[in-house]
Amino acid sequence: MLRRKVRRGAGAAGEAVGDDPLDAAQERRVRAVLALGGVPQADLPDGVQQVRLRLLERAASGQEAPRDVSAWAAVVASNLAMDWHRAKRRQERIGERLAALRQSGHPSGEDTSLLSLAVARGLDALPDAQRQVVVLRFYADLPVRGIAEELGVPEGTVKSRLHTAVRALRARLHEDEVV
Repeated sequence: MLRRKVRRGAGAAGEAVGDDPLDAAQERRVRAVLALGGVPQADLPDGVQQVRLRLLERAASGQEAPRDVSAWAAVVASNLAMDWHRAKRRQERIGERLAALRQSGHPSGEDTSLLSLAVARGLDALPDAQRQVVVLRFYADLPVRGIAEELGVPEGTVKSRLHTAVRALRARLHEDEVV
């Protein structure tokens, strides 16, 4: 049987002290808030871990523990549920834009060209974040500011990812002797 290093009732409002900052009742409450907030069942464990992480980060930064850990955790869980929905909507909008681009498509002859194949292979080799900004910038024709807003990252991050991705693609095309 596994034992957790948790002492209940050690703090002013009965917060857990030790390895796990949430006791079982607090964890159930966090799960309930996430579920009622529309977070899918499969994502609930990640949400609970995020609440734990934020509580541990708060303690590590020297901030005082919340007076009522259970209430604080419920508010954080509610915010996480809203973030989950925002991210889902953002991904849906990006998917809709890409689908619209596919519908306007190019002749199938272009798809079989050597350059198109090399670029596609190069895109496949990029990390997800870099591939995403390249597609949004050059295929969806979104400005850097628009990409930053849609992804919820700073413009500098988008520019950095674009620069690194284009450099990697260029090197790949030269390696394959396509250009």
